[in-house]
Order: sequence, then C-alpha cells, then structure tokens
Amino acid sequence: MLNGPDRASLGRDDPASPLFSLRHVTQQRGDVTILSDLTLDLPRTEVTALIGPSGAGKTSLIRLLNRLDDPSAGDVLFDGKPITSYPVFALRRRVGFVFQRPTMFDGTVADNLRVAVSLGAERQTTEAPDVARVLEAVGLDGEYATRQADRLSGGEQQRVSIARALMTRPDVLLLDEPTSALDPEVAERLLSTVVQLSRDRGVAVVMVTHRLSEAQRASTFTVMLEAGRLVEAGTTKQIFSSATQARTRAYIASTE
Repeated sequence: MLNGPDRASLGRDDPASPLFSLRHVTQQRGDVTILSDLTLDLPRTEVTALIGPSGAGKTSLIRLLNRLDDPSAGDVLFDGKPITSYPVFALRRRVGFVFQRPTMFDGTVADNLRVAVSLGAERQTTEAPDVARVLEAVGLDGEYATRQADRLSGGEQQRVSIARALMTRPDVLLLDEPTSALDPEVAERLLSTVVQLSRDRGVAVVMVTHRLSEAQRASTFTVMLEAGRLVEAGTTKQIFSSATQARTRAYIASTE
C-alpha cells in the first residue's frame, strides 16, 4: 500500500477541519513583501489549486507548507498543530514537494526513488513501497526502474519526481506548476495521473498552476492570490462560475 501509516488518523476526529491553516502570515525578503497578512484554510479535499498572476505569492505559499521556508510573521498549522512542532524530516515525509522542473539524481529511476526513503535522520517504521508499484501508480511501466533517469523525457522525469515523493507514503503532495514545461498532451496525461492518485490513494494535493483550465478541470477548491494577498477562496465551481471579487473575475476573463 502507498497509504501512510498516519493516513487513517489524519483528520478522523473532525474531517471538516482544515488540512493547513495560515494565520496572519507575512513573508518578506529584504524590503520586499512576498506574502502579506495571509489568513487562509486549505481543506481536506482532493485537489486544491492556487491561482493568480505572476508574483502573486503562490510558490512562496506552498514552500511554507513543508518548511522549505518559514514565514517572517504569523503561524502555519498542519493537521491542527503548529507546523514547527513537527520534526522537519518527519513533516516532509508526510508533505511531499514536487518542483516545477524535475531534478534527477545520478543513476537509475529505481535509484532515484529509493533515495527518498534514505534521506534524513527519521527512518520509516514500515518497509518502503515497492518501486514497480509506485511507478505504476504514476503511469509508468515497471521496466522504467532500470532506465537511466537523466535520459528520460521531461514528462517522464516529472512522473518520476511524483513517484519519488510517493515513496515516503505522504498525506499531501505539493506541486509547483508541474506541467509548465510540458507540451499540452503530456501535461494533460500528467494532470490526469495526479487526479487519479488523489482519488485512488487518498493523497491530498495542493497545486500551483498558471493554466486556469487545469485548475478548473482538476481541483475541487481554488485559492486566488494577487500581490501576496488573498483575493478569495472557495469551491472551484463557485470561483469559476460566480466569483465574488471583481479581481478574480477579471483575472479569469483575462486568461480565457
């Protein structure tokens, strides 16, 4: 099974409780404010999409969710507890991150997948998932395990990146524009894989995307950001059909 050992207890007492909560979060780099007084709940849902123009703070937000960065002010909660209360490696096993551009380690695809389980001081108490089954979960045949990772296509490498994140049996996958460097057909296949993983494996997904068609098609909850501030958040159906904020309506209209 790819399900994590803590998956059964994640939010079981209160399934309606937020997966992540941000309270008055501000992020600054020098004199530049990246996120400004952001208060937001991300629900326990299949796929959450973060949308907004360039410079909105989307990537900066998801980097806070597995402590690639920490906020300059404010609090981030995961599963009802301060995110800083989790040991970093333990947190990152539960909250996987897939970067915009895949990075492959030297060696085979199997080597790349197994490195995820060996990193960090905190070791899993159960055996790592079988490489072939994880590859199958992301739509790659088991024979990919013996291929040299650096010789794969961009779309294949991105699937390997997702598979590598799955090796720690995460509760959540954070995806930073995973299809931005892919052609439309490959991007569509990858997106379908992500949605299927969420549905079949119970993995929550928080996805940054600049393609609104992807957000509309794949997500059930959407967050609109602009200039580091929350514009609005709600179900994807509500945001795209009857957004309450003029800025959201204008952004959606401008990208159609």
